[in-house]
Amino acid sequence: MIKLSFKCVLSLIYILVVLAGCTTVTIEEIQHSATELVEGESIVIIGRRTSSDYETEPELISCIGKILAKGKNQLNVIPEQTFVDNLYPWFEPRTAPLRVRDLQRLLTYDAVSQKFSDFNVHYIVWVDGNTETTRSSGSITCSLGGGGLGCFGFGTWDKKAEYEASIWDYKNKKLIGKISSEADGTSYMPAVVIPIPIIAQVQADACKGMAVQLKHFFNNTQG
Repeated sequence: MIKLSFKCVLSLIYILVVLAGCTTVTIEEIQHSATELVEGESIVIIGRRTSSDYETEPELISCIGKILAKGKNQLNVIPEQTFVDNLYPWFEPRTAPLRVRDLQRLLTYDAVSQKFSDFNVHYIVWVDGNTETTRSSGSITCSLGGGGLGCFGFGTWDKKAEYEASIWDYKNKKLIGKISSEADGTSYMPAVVIPIPIIAQVQADACKGMAVQLKHFFNNTQG
């Protein structure tokens, strides 16, 4: 039988906390031309949804928008759901434009063109990707004894987040750049009496990396 003192248990948990939650984020950017946002103009960030079983997570889109809309060099960001609802059904999965030329086709409809004018949209940011678990290992066993419920074991799982943002210049009808954000992280679940999840914030870190780079993109006048 393995016996662990309370001090050893605390030491083990401390070591795991120090080592856990580590996420590696890689950001890449391609900018074809300078941005020209002026006061009063807006951007909208939309997640790609190509079918009923695939969508870029709405919480990721919301996270990016919130970061862009606050702090230094904040931007005027139209909430995704507000934009999509007002442009219904043109930005639903089966009708949303996949290329800039598809957007030009939509703008031949007066109602669509008017909504863009009402929102004063200058740039559309399409974000495509997702976060998924790539590997898991370990096991945790729980049992009920005289002292109550107790668990023992250790589990880990790896997550990978991959997202790409395509920035469309609505007013000039062209693609002006792309930004990719890739994050990898490992989460841990040690269990000595009770399971203690130590989660790597993979999606949140990918969001922050993407948002910071987008803010730089829209405030970079050098092209």
